[in-house]
Amino acid sequence: MKRYRVLAYDFDTRAVMLNTEIKDDWEESNSQLWLQNKRSIRDGLVFEFGAKDHERKIDDFTVLGANPLSLISFHNVFMRQCRNAFVHGSYYPALVSACTLGERMLNRLILHLRGYYKSTPEYKKVYRKESFDNWDVAIETLISWSVLLPEAADLFRKLAGVRNQSIHFNPETDNTAKEGALEAIQTLQQIIKKQFSSFGGQPWYISGTKGAMYVAKEHEETPFVKEVVLPNCVLVGSQHRLEHGHSGWVVHDDHPYPEKEITDEEFVALLSR
Repeated sequence: MKRYRVLAYDFDTRAVMLNTEIKDDWEESNSQLWLQNKRSIRDGLVFEFGAKDHERKIDDFTVLGANPLSLISFHNVFMRQCRNAFVHGSYYPALVSACTLGERMLNRLILHLRGYYKSTPEYKKVYRKESFDNWDVAIETLISWSVLLPEAADLFRKLAGVRNQSIHFNPETDNTAKEGALEAIQTLQQIIKKQFSSFGGQPWYISGTKGAMYVAKEHEETPFVKEVVLPNCVLVGSQHRLEHGHSGWVVHDDHPYPEKEITDEEFVALLSR
């Protein structure tokens, strides 16, 4: 009767709010509210990153776009540090960190999940190693295990190209570090959005739910879901309710559900009652 609901996630949409254009046909009260929110965000960024060169910092923060809605996983803390380096104007460190974080994510996925795939031919290539600097091997292995979604795999390949062009000595990087860093960070953010989203159209989520994501029953034992998605979830019935406490969400779910299995479609129907 119950399904896993995503409750732990990370995001930062302040850049989207700063990029939002206030339209002439908006109601005055709505326009003023948006202006107030933008001023508050700008003041917060100056406090966070410092007053020196603050206009440039705000511009750089804005151009990065949103830090996407993401499950809490291997990348969240380092992703923020990478973005912060870019905002501070440390473009080459931001470029290097984005590329190495992509490699770290691939390594984490293989090392974390390979025990589930001992019977596959690919396991023989990766079971002894503790790290992988060959992105092609890592990506193809994760594709063969059906871990990486196709769009995420393509984005990792794109990031690998940025890495190879920038990390290996290239005199042009002296003049293109900012552009390279921006491309690397935005590609990494797209990887997170496609593979690690806490609110997206990934195949392991039930479609048709409003305002929340639930894991489809058939995917509960999928290795990626079991190890990466479910630790961010709580098992709930259709009549649960949430309350926001001091330490996050508090789940109330004491309804006496029947002890029987239902389909995902039936679960969605019960949610809408």
